[in-house]
Amino acid sequence: MSGSSWGALLFTVLTPLSAQWINYPTPGIPRTADGKPNLTAPAPKTVEGKPDLSGIWSTPDGKYLANLAADEKQVPFEPWAEALFKQRQENQGKGRPTERCLPHGITDFDALPFPRKIMQGPGAIVMLFEAYNHYRQIFLDGRPLPKDPQPTWFGYSVGKWDADTLVVDTVGFNEETWLDDGGHPHTGALHVTERFRRRDFGHMDLLVTIDDPKAYTRPWSAKMGLDLQADTELIEFICENERDAVHMVGK
Repeated sequence: MSGSSWGALLFTVLTPLSAQWINYPTPGIPRTADGKPNLTAPAPKTVEGKPDLSGIWSTPDGKYLANLAADEKQVPFEPWAEALFKQRQENQGKGRPTERCLPHGITDFDALPFPRKIMQGPGAIVMLFEAYNHYRQIFLDGRPLPKDPQPTWFGYSVGKWDADTLVVDTVGFNEETWLDDGGHPHTGALHVTERFRRRDFGHMDLLVTIDDPKAYTRPWSAKMGLDLQADTELIEFICENERDAVHMVGK
């Protein structure tokens, strides 16, 4: 199964699960005269006057999950990284961490067409991912990135505001994750920059930039959108070894 086929299959098989409390009105959502969520209303602000990114969000499709570099005319690989990527493509993505219920990386989660809940406070943002019941912290309290971090699956994230855009820098990754299900590799030198901009109540722009000088000759980016999922809630999504979606539908 190719990376693109896997992304489409995963979306088809599991998307219907993301509607446990469907049609329960979410408090604080602006509505049209007929009671439907007004997703083009102005983006909300926090009491500090910053854009409020809170809500349940998902990408509309699996385009970037299958290939984070879908918009790149030519990926600027280092030779070893290109060879590894081609090998993963030829093996139809066999061996991706999620086959063993191991975590998606943050770029994989950014592109994953499953809901994630953003909870924003003055000192941090917490993201709750429906897939695998994982979470992520982005600190907004002014702390610097760690100098010599213990490598982790999600790295260490700090954010700051650039006008109405949240800029998140993340370092300190282990080398177990793939950048996407298509198999783009990275090293421990990876630095991911994400720029989140909530352009109105129901739509958010996300620009993801990959900077890994050991795997790529220059930084490269993916620009995707997130849509607000109104009047619903996350459900429990546990990945069981040997009983996950890959095994249920066949490889």
